[in-house]
Amino acid sequence: MNEKIALVLASNSPRRRQLLALGNWAFKVNVADVDETLFANETPGDYVIRLALEKVLAVKDKANAENIIIGSDTTVVDGGSILGKPNDARDAESMLKQLRGRTHQVYTGIALYRVQDGKMLTELSVTDVPMRNYSDDEITAYIKTGDPMDKAGAYAIQHPDFDPVESMQGCYASVMGLPMCHVMRALQKLDVRPAADVPMACQNLLNYQCPVSSAILRGENPSP
Repeated sequence: MNEKIALVLASNSPRRRQLLALGNWAFKVNVADVDETLFANETPGDYVIRLALEKVLAVKDKANAENIIIGSDTTVVDGGSILGKPNDARDAESMLKQLRGRTHQVYTGIALYRVQDGKMLTELSVTDVPMRNYSDDEITAYIKTGDPMDKAGAYAIQHPDFDPVESMQGCYASVMGLPMCHVMRALQKLDVRPAADVPMACQNLLNYQCPVSSAILRGENPSP
């Protein structure tokens, strides 16, 4: 990687910062504030890709010529309904009860913009997420932590106490908000390579043996 190239993460999410750091890239954070209103008849994939693009474009004027900007957006989809961040505790409770004991999908879109020549790349990750049959008391206790309030679908897959997911067969990092193998393969198209074994570092961090990383890095898009 050219030492002059620095990545810019257009997100204030601590989870995305933690994941991006796995590649040992130099990067900084520029927070993007965009309107997350869903357009009429917009598909989940189009929605997350659009917001990822908007986040990139919202910070590009603050970037330098050597920067590559990364934007990402994640949403939860259940039965065709897009579940964003809850409005309040009651909304969070409703979402968690809706998802309980069922499998839904998490869509994460990423956009990468090379400032020097204006090249833009996008990636979409779709992951099946089977939720366990947690109790009403567990929902109440989790909401009291405040953790659900800034999460799509009102949950964090990695929360150690609530631990909402029964099992996983897809990209765990995507559900957290930044599918690192998708990020890697997009950056490679921009001649940027990691200074670490990202798939192994990701699996070690998440304590998860990923069954799809190799396929993604080969250019495939495993379907949920």
